[in-house]
Amino acid sequence: MISAYSGTAVRAAEKPLLEAGEGPALMQRAAYGLYAACARELLQRRGSVYGAHVTVLAGAGNNGGDALFAGARLARRGAAVTAVLTSAVSHPQALAAFRSAGGRTADLSSGVAECARLCAESDAVIDGILGTGGKGGLRGAGAELARAFAVLTSGISPRPLVIACDLPSGVDADTGRADGEHLTADLTVTFGAAKTGLMAGPGAAAAGRIEIIDIGLGPVPGPAVRRLEAADLIRLLPAPQKTDQKYSRGVLGVAAGSATYPGAAVLATGSALATGVGMIRYLGPEPVCRLINIAHPEAVCATGTVPLAHVQAWLAGPGAGTDEDQRRRALEAMASGLPAVIDADALSSVEPGLGPQVVLTPHAGELTALLARLGERVTREQVENDPLRYARRAAELTGATVLLKGWATIIASPAGETYSQAEATPWLAAAGSGDTLAGILGALLATSQRHGNDASQPPPGYYAELAAAAASIHGRAGSLAALAGPLEPSALPAAIRAVLGELAAVRDEQRRPCRRPKKREW
Repeated sequence: MISAYSGTAVRAAEKPLLEAGEGPALMQRAAYGLYAACARELLQRRGSVYGAHVTVLAGAGNNGGDALFAGARLARRGAAVTAVLTSAVSHPQALAAFRSAGGRTADLSSGVAECARLCAESDAVIDGILGTGGKGGLRGAGAELARAFAVLTSGISPRPLVIACDLPSGVDADTGRADGEHLTADLTVTFGAAKTGLMAGPGAAAAGRIEIIDIGLGPVPGPAVRRLEAADLIRLLPAPQKTDQKYSRGVLGVAAGSATYPGAAVLATGSALATGVGMIRYLGPEPVCRLINIAHPEAVCATGTVPLAHVQAWLAGPGAGTDEDQRRRALEAMASGLPAVIDADALSSVEPGLGPQVVLTPHAGELTALLARLGERVTREQVENDPLRYARRAAELTGATVLLKGWATIIASPAGETYSQAEATPWLAAAGSGDTLAGILGALLATSQRHGNDASQPPPGYYAELAAAAASIHGRAGSLAALAGPLEPSALPAAIRAVLGELAAVRDEQRRPCRRPKKREW
């Protein structure tokens, strides 16, 4: 699991080391990690560091010093390195080392257009303009440079490799907000610990891949955001036991689809089956029942009510449209006390007083409407720019766990635990994709008792963790399916099975007892 911390928390962890005179050592460790990552990327891209053209964007702070020291090391490896000094003041020791290594310097007074052209013609650009203390986006000539560079590199292939030093300049380290111009990186090399702003909102989209360099900070208290990795998914996977039957493996109730949108029910049911429930009880209109039975004959379909169905969890809302029976079932699911996924059209019925076992799955537009109904007037743009804030606010107001879909999907529990998952491909931005995510999550909720937790007393944040696992599986499946080209959400169940099969194979290998090598006979 990856833990991310606010820039404020990381700076607080650095403070005693800086006061003890460890600042230069911390900078050298950071600079070496940045240099090593740049050298590796250049080797992969062009086969050699020697002869590469590198531009360093160096601001006044420590990030600028890190970037200059890294640039000096690249120059000593034979790269042609130019530093664009974006401030009248630079880190003096780093600048001296850079020039001593043969690095050349320029500044924005020579013209923003010329500096942007220099960046656009480079093999790699190291972004060290702003650090974790930067607020409000790039300003002045720095903002002009970012705009000009974006224009010059639009449509260019290959685009210059952009490597951010600690975080992309213009991104808020604590929130991921980008209030103004900012740079977009292919790789962010961050120091000491991952920053919260690299995992949410515009910051997550701007960060690219994230590499964490240990600079000797030690533990940083209070992670603000967590991200599940493969090992965490393996721990949460539902696995059938020898003594199981269909009911003990988990029964999911699905109240989705309508005469207007029947496909949503089929997609949600298909992805839930692919995730591994023992049984699905579908409630909905007879025409949708027939369609589901054609696509998924193993589903048990009826037109009844939620209180009379025996299930371990509910999924309600996808494709419900204006169907009053489905809207009533969504309300019954929320009131059942069971774990429930509340998605799409059912979100308009959400009221305060829910529990963390209810997981709301809005996109930014739906969250904007939900917050407005709860008295919080925000715009969709505000939600998209600061998803951490508004997902947490929705969880606080409703008492439910909130999964806010986006480039980085944010999951917030009412107790404060927050996750961010970013495995998805842009090809998942398609009609029906959210229905498949809801099905995966519904299946995990229905099988959650299999993980050794007392369902009546789960640990804080438990449902947020399951929601994060669903987002991760969905993203991984989408990325796998997209390898063959543009994906159709109806094709995701096969990819879901493949992803879960790979994870299960790793789990089974880990559980296999070690075998001692046989004695050799001489």
